[in-house]
Amino acid sequence: MYVLFIGDSFVNGTGDPDYLGWTGRLCQRARHRGEALTAYNLGVRGDTSTDIRTRWEQEVNARVRTDLEIRLVFSFGTNDTMVQSDRPRVPPGASVENARAILTAARARFPVLMVGPPAIVDRGQNRRTAALSSEFAALCAELDIPYLDALTPTSRSPIWMGEVAAGDGAHPHAAGYEELAAVVARWPEWQLHTSS
Repeated sequence: MYVLFIGDSFVNGTGDPDYLGWTGRLCQRARHRGEALTAYNLGVRGDTSTDIRTRWEQEVNARVRTDLEIRLVFSFGTNDTMVQSDRPRVPPGASVENARAILTAARARFPVLMVGPPAIVDRGQNRRTAALSSEFAALCAELDIPYLDALTPTSRSPIWMGEVAAGDGAHPHAAGYEELAAVVARWPEWQLHTSS
């Protein structure tokens, strides 16, 4: 089974000295359970939903064959809610439109999951991200795509928030990513997604 993780710097694992992030740790856990996964990390630091909409399909196509069992996991949104020049990098309506286009096309070809954006230090941005996460959740419900809220558990995690505060204000270190990997690993939809 091939699992492709598509998203931003959190998917990439930025800040993790072990270069695993939550996606690498999640796949380690699957391997320890005896699941044979081939994982591709397609996280790009700084990417917004607009960037991901532009690139995701070409990158997936370059890595899949028709005889493979393919699963996609998307995660993005934090960069959309970052304020530049007094406005979000991507307006909320455009973020939802991008997500709809991405997820509709992806779902037509492969099983898809979406993991919501996590918390950072900036409370104002977290409020904007929470609003966007709610819109993403509603969209995923409409499209019948499982959605995992990552903002709530990361915002309540002393390990995640402590490492984010000690770092660049957005990205945790190894222990923080382990926290998020554990949240996703406990998600029944992830377990179903990767079972043969």
